[in-house]
Amino acid sequence: MNSRRKLMGALLAGAVAAGASWATPALSADQVIRVGTLKLIHAITPYFYEKFTPPGYKIEVIPYETPTDGKNAVVTRSVDFGTYGLAAATLGGAANEPVVIIGAQCNRGMAVIAGAKSEIKSVKDLRGKKVAILPGSTQEVVILDRLKQEGMSLKDIQPVRVAFSEMPAALERGDVDAFVGAEPGPSISIAKGVGKLVEYPYGTPTGSVNMVMTAHENMIKDKPELVKVFLEIHRRATEYAMANRAAFVDMATQKLGQPRATIEIAAPNVELTWNTDADWVTRAKYYGSQMLEMKQIRALPDYSRFINTSFVEALRKQKM
Repeated sequence: MNSRRKLMGALLAGAVAAGASWATPALSADQVIRVGTLKLIHAITPYFYEKFTPPGYKIEVIPYETPTDGKNAVVTRSVDFGTYGLAAATLGGAANEPVVIIGAQCNRGMAVIAGAKSEIKSVKDLRGKKVAILPGSTQEVVILDRLKQEGMSLKDIQPVRVAFSEMPAALERGDVDAFVGAEPGPSISIAKGVGKLVEYPYGTPTGSVNMVMTAHENMIKDKPELVKVFLEIHRRATEYAMANRAAFVDMATQKLGQPRATIEIAAPNVELTWNTDADWVTRAKYYGSQMLEMKQIRALPDYSRFINTSFVEALRKQKM
């Protein structure tokens, strides 16, 4: 009797185990899409992705402190897709790193800020002043181009290396006289009454081009369908955030830990976008030429590989 019970128990256990193994494929986990972003208001789009992610996929957002960190995460494939400044991407492309721009992330989002009580009223007034700049950032190249327009160069100011997140505090302490920042940094200084706007530096041929969306070149070769799925998510999230100002401000307030009043000041200076049209590409190439002229890179990227507009072009056709 005991042996029969043992046999029945063994058969039942086997059936349960077999049933579990049969069920596994049907209950397979969603494919996780890892997306790197920056702790900036104009990099907020990935936090809206979940709302537009189709069944079978799951989004994981990983924030980074600097553009270089974000770029390196794409190069090492720590993330599947990553957004950061055009400068960091161009540095990678020029060094033949396997990073490819597959879309845009945002335009604008930059500002030159000076102490509220300072006599600095224009870029020309930065001469001889301590100016916080983050090397390797889009803002660095843009401000150098603006200085050139005013007949100045980096030698005419005192550049101080400061992370974007530390710029408002550095200005408030008096460590620097001005900074070339990324939102919400400029708006933090303005909201606290310690900073004032000198200008939005969009008057160069680079215009307001700022952050890009990128992928590892092997992602494009091996998983083009995933790239298509991702960019559709990115497009829908971008358009939603731009059309729903309150949701945009709410999300930025939550994720960046800043007062809503600060984000309200910053939001008009941010244009979230996904589109890389011909004008955008022309501006991006001009930007690269400036980096080359300033000897920040030794050669231009191979733009036939570095900027891939085919996926965005397909999205544009779908919208027509």
